[in-house]
Amino acid sequence: MGQTLSEPVKEKHSNSGSDDRLLFASSAMQGWRISMEDAHTTELTLTDKKGFSFFGVYDGHGGQNIAKYSGAHLHERIARDSEFPNNIEEAMKNGFLGTDEDLKNDSQYANDPSGCTAVTAIITPENFVYVGNAGDSRAVISIEGIATNMSNDHKPVNKEESNRITNAGGFVEFGRVNGNLALSRAIGDFEFKQNPSLSPEKQIVTAYPDVKKEVITENTEFLVLACDGIWDCLSSQQVVNFIRREISQSKNLQIACEKLMDRCLAKDSELGGIGCDNMTVIIVGFLNGKTETEWYEWMVKRYGTIGPEYEESESRQQKGDDIDYNDDDSDEGLEIPADTSTEDYVTDDTDLENQNELTIDDIPTQRRSDSSSSYSSFESDSSSRSNSNDSFSKTSIDKFENSETNEPVGSPISNPPQSPFDTQDLKSLDDKLTASEGVAHVIPDGKAGSKIHGTNNTWPRAKRDQ
Repeated sequence: MGQTLSEPVKEKHSNSGSDDRLLFASSAMQGWRISMEDAHTTELTLTDKKGFSFFGVYDGHGGQNIAKYSGAHLHERIARDSEFPNNIEEAMKNGFLGTDEDLKNDSQYANDPSGCTAVTAIITPENFVYVGNAGDSRAVISIEGIATNMSNDHKPVNKEESNRITNAGGFVEFGRVNGNLALSRAIGDFEFKQNPSLSPEKQIVTAYPDVKKEVITENTEFLVLACDGIWDCLSSQQVVNFIRREISQSKNLQIACEKLMDRCLAKDSELGGIGCDNMTVIIVGFLNGKTETEWYEWMVKRYGTIGPEYEESESRQQKGDDIDYNDDDSDEGLEIPADTSTEDYVTDDTDLENQNELTIDDIPTQRRSDSSSSYSSFESDSSSRSNSNDSFSKTSIDKFENSETNEPVGSPISNPPQSPFDTQDLKSLDDKLTASEGVAHVIPDGKAGSKIHGTNNTWPRAKRDQ
């Protein structure tokens, strides 16, 4: 796992608001990480679009710059898209890709090594929720106490993701893109978007989001958006159960956000990274004609009578244990070695060799022709976002190797390296990588109940951001 503090930063940066349709609360906590790389946005009124609300969580890795930029601009990019509001799904897709393109064309960010996930929600005057997601943050909606997932984690081992990665000239190793990045869609991460012959949607890593739509009914209780620092520790249903219990006890969404992060925070930093990540949570309650007080009373009456109750467990749940979450067969047929670390980036040879105690002979590899353009690891003392303990499977060697020559099938190189642990390759890549200047600030927009949130200047920054 990456560097951690001797004691976690438990200070919480919280916010709340409401109008006649919604009430929300948000909270962010640095935790054990040496810097805060998350950002989030809460807009009860999306720019000047009356009746439209926007909420988003941006989980940064490799630095905070891309996450902060996305938190400040993605919702604006969506709102001014020509497809908005007639085709919100298309507007969200255009907004994600447009923000990514804006960053790439901005000299201040074009060479920035950082990236971020993005999970966003737009609530319409017609009582629809649209969720756009790129990466492994997650949105979950509670309907009569049952968790309904509004996004899918984008992991390199998923069949669709793995196919795109290899078709673009990349490879999946240790459950990571080019052996480094533990998620397969993100804003930023431009090192993985260098193929000029491919569209943005088909790059090794893409900012192209999946968009899901859900109607708000009288039984729709609330929506949760959170980074993987939460979902690494609790399943979707456990999070819904926990929030419902806290609402029944405190009648306060902000307290529910803060207690959820406290629940997920590791007691020490020796648990393999679980509970040691930055954490950000947004909860949006659907009033459905009720006053705020009436909504809380309604939720109190429902807990314990409708839907499951929260049960404290001694063991922390992993994403892979959330069996209701992965409802497709996107990883069917893939047998890629499990990645038991919690880092978005593998920092050195030792990290690779120690993962799951695999030997080199156990690990099938697909490599791209230009290995020098693979995304390199960052210097070992830099901060990194904790990432999943997803349960990955192992790709059968006969799918990747010719049984007679033992060479990778379809590999663009004739003599692939004998070992994935090439210390000099990693070192040479590390030497070429320079850190960009991090900017920490909070950007208010002047609207009541609307804020864009990011790291403030009192939070320590990683060395690579200095």
